[in-house]
Amino acid sequence: MKATELLLAGIAAWTAIGLLGIIVSHRRGERNRVRRGVAWLAAVWILYLLTLIGFSLLQKQRIIAIGQQQCFGKMCFIVTGTEEVPGYLIRDGRRLIRVPIQITNRGTSTKSDNLIHAYMLDAQGRRWEQSTGISGVRLTATVAPGASVVSEPVFKVSGDATGLKLVFTHGWKQPGVMVIGDSDSLLHRHTAVDLAR
Repeated sequence: MKATELLLAGIAAWTAIGLLGIIVSHRRGERNRVRRGVAWLAAVWILYLLTLIGFSLLQKQRIIAIGQQQCFGKMCFIVTGTEEVPGYLIRDGRRLIRVPIQITNRGTSTKSDNLIHAYMLDAQGRRWEQSTGISGVRLTATVAPGASVVSEPVFKVSGDATGLKLVFTHGWKQPGVMVIGDSDSLLHRHTAVDLAR
C-alpha cells in the first residue's frame, strides 16, 4: 500500500472515530463539543481535498511507451502493440484499431480487476470507448496467480485520428478517486500509453 493510500485510510478512520465522538456528545447535549468536532472534521477534509485537487492540477500527465507495465494492485497490464483490423467494412470513414494487452496476475490467488476499462484518445483530445461484441478475452478476465492472458480490445476511431494513446482507468466509483497522486484521482490527468511510439 502506498503512503498516500495509508494517509487516506488514516483520515477515513479518524473521521469514523470523530463521528462516533460527535454522536456521543450530541446525545449528552454537549453542543460546544459537537460544534468543535464538526468544525475539525470539515477543516481536515477541506484541507485534504484542496491538497488532492492542487496536486492533480499541478502534476504533469505521465506518458508511457508500448511494452511498459502498468500495475493496479497485483494486476498488471502491458500494451504489446497495435494493429489496424483489415478488411472490416466501415462506411463512415472510421477505422478499427486492435490493441493486444497482456494481463498478468502478480498475486498469490486467482484475481480479476473488475473495475478496469480502457479508452483511446487522439491528439485532438477526442475519446473512443472499446467497441463491444468484437473483442474476445475481456480486460476484467480472471487470471490464475503468476499467469498471464492476452486481451485484444478493439476501438473504432475516426479516420483522421492521429497521436493515439490508450488510457486504463477504474472510473470514478472507487477509492482511487480520493488518493493523492493516483492516476484515477479527482481532476488528475490519467497515465496514457503512447501508441505512436
